[in-house]
Amino acid sequence: MKNYKIAWRNLWRNKRRTIITVASVFFAVFFALLMRSLQLGSYDHMFRNVIESYTGYLQVQNEDFKDNPTVDNVFAFSPEISETILKDKNVSDAVPRFESFALASSGSLTKGVLVMGIDPEKESLLSNVKERLVKYKLTEKTIENLKKSELPETVKSKLDLFKGESYSSGGILQLDLGIRNADSSALMPIIRKEASFSNGYISSGNKEVLIGYRLAKYLELNIGDTLVLIGQGYHGTTAAGKFRISGIVRMPTSDIDNKIVYLPVDVCQELYGAPGMLTSLALCIKDNSDKKINRMMQSIGKEMPSPLRMIEWREMNALLINQMESDNKSGGIMIAILYLVIAFGIFGTVLMMTIERKREFGVLVAIGMQKSKLAAIVSLEMIYIGLLGILSGIAVAFPAIIIGQYNPIRLAGEYAKVYESYGMEPVMPFMPVDYYFLWQSVIVALIVGIAIIYPVRKIYKMQLVNSLKA
Repeated sequence: MKNYKIAWRNLWRNKRRTIITVASVFFAVFFALLMRSLQLGSYDHMFRNVIESYTGYLQVQNEDFKDNPTVDNVFAFSPEISETILKDKNVSDAVPRFESFALASSGSLTKGVLVMGIDPEKESLLSNVKERLVKYKLTEKTIENLKKSELPETVKSKLDLFKGESYSSGGILQLDLGIRNADSSALMPIIRKEASFSNGYISSGNKEVLIGYRLAKYLELNIGDTLVLIGQGYHGTTAAGKFRISGIVRMPTSDIDNKIVYLPVDVCQELYGAPGMLTSLALCIKDNSDKKINRMMQSIGKEMPSPLRMIEWREMNALLINQMESDNKSGGIMIAILYLVIAFGIFGTVLMMTIERKREFGVLVAIGMQKSKLAAIVSLEMIYIGLLGILSGIAVAFPAIIIGQYNPIRLAGEYAKVYESYGMEPVMPFMPVDYYFLWQSVIVALIVGIAIIYPVRKIYKMQLVNSLKA
């Protein structure tokens, strides 16, 4: 009888042992696939949120602006450029921006700032600055009123810790004050009533600005105060102006919050002496797949007049990509630990199976079976077990990942509030089936292949008398 037939029949002589060994491979594949899919999906979700909320996937820039981001490397925006871009069916709109640097001053206080000229309405398609406006502020008077309210003492005791803090999200305010979700419906209305902050927004043509909360705190400014900006304008001209503060924004990252100033794009152009000029034009696209982006890079890029060029998200976010890859490697270490546990689990079941069959192997060799044939049959048994476990693991993981892709894990409580403070949806989606699916299966197959070495080695080194006594 052929070795492969004998091996298959041997599997089912002891069904319990076979099922245990197959189950160890099954769970190894299933959890490896599920964990890697969730890990890659979460990275992709965070990465795309960052891109979509600031740079966008594609921008039009002066070819020299990326390496030398000064106001001298701007470009003249014309209706023809807009028409060329918008005729692509994958483009929903184009968001104009004018970025530069300046010194912000208030009285004797001065600080270097990042000046962002934005279209107040269109910017909501990308960074949505309106959502960053401060909604609540714990002033001294607010805290005094809240201490007289019906709030629990545990909440009142935390108010002084956050004196002067501002919030663009009620969720983070709730988190800081340690209010449980179960109590939020009763307590948060009291806090909102007292801590609500009157804020404003900018509009085209008006000399108004939005500034970061930490910048406002450093310069000791508030709504209605005047901010002075001084910098270098287009072709060496002096850029200087006074602007009324109409609103204060709270950015998630302190580095940006310390230096951001938003102006209407037309006012910003006037400040820098560059009317009709832009530093970039961010494209809002419908399908953000790499295939579509590459096609747009070619089709729109070749129609852009010199010195304009298309620049994609990878080039604009090189630092972010490196950070994500670094984080991905730390995730790879977690997967490696999982594989280590998997390897010990599989090896443990193979060890158990080999010890249980020691007498059986001895009898087979005693009646004339060659050790090489016995080793080949046992190897085939392990290959069958590996295939059964891997295929069943894939069969169960595949629909689970598909379901997770369309029904991502929704975060709640503290994690959800942190995600929302960064302008991200609090979900953990699964990565669609891709090459990682194959690699996880291959790695588990290699672990099974290495585990085969143990029973084969035991068979070749087997002492017949000792085996028969087992």
